[in-house]
Amino acid sequence: MHGPALSGWLLVALCAAVGAYCLLRMRACAGEERRAARAEAVMGFGMAAMALPSAVLTPPVWSWAGYAALFGAVAAADLIAARRDPHRLHHAVGSLAMVYMALAMAPAAGARGEHAAHAATAGGIPVLTGGLLLYHAVYVLRTGARLVPVAGLPRAAGAVAGGSGAAVAAGGGGRPGWATRPELTLVCRLSMGLAMLAMLSTL
Repeated sequence: MHGPALSGWLLVALCAAVGAYCLLRMRACAGEERRAARAEAVMGFGMAAMALPSAVLTPPVWSWAGYAALFGAVAAADLIAARRDPHRLHHAVGSLAMVYMALAMAPAAGARGEHAAHAATAGGIPVLTGGLLLYHAVYVLRTGARLVPVAGLPRAAGAVAGGSGAAVAAGGGGRPGWATRPELTLVCRLSMGLAMLAMLSTL
């Protein structure tokens, strides 16, 4: 992505950490929750790869088509899985946003010098970019609001995550292990929502 190198590396670190945590969730969960964790891991690592500062590493031209194909397939799988888990609709929107960003950045892949940034910013469709920004802004606000009761009411944590009931507790005594704590799952989803806002704002 084009922009300050520092913010790019911060996005890379954040998204990679989210992807790594989702891999740990996969080992501790079962059923639909495990599949959701796998989809979020792919999203996290994909966002980390796309957020690499272009001044440090210029991706090959074909990589954008690869991103679009990968996340197009992920979006299709999410839409099919949404019949079992409504939260996967959000995954599908995020995956389609990744396809959109890859296609928008593709024209800038062959550009050189100072013209690359201008080509990248011209690649997006303002109405579509604005709609995706609005959607993810609302998602971030809703997810952040759901985290507020967790700090004051730990007993309600199991009800806060929404859709994490299929998780298999990694610890004893009926308490979820740290890899399946619902508030950490929400933090990861909030982080990816914020990262998506940051990436979309560069279009």
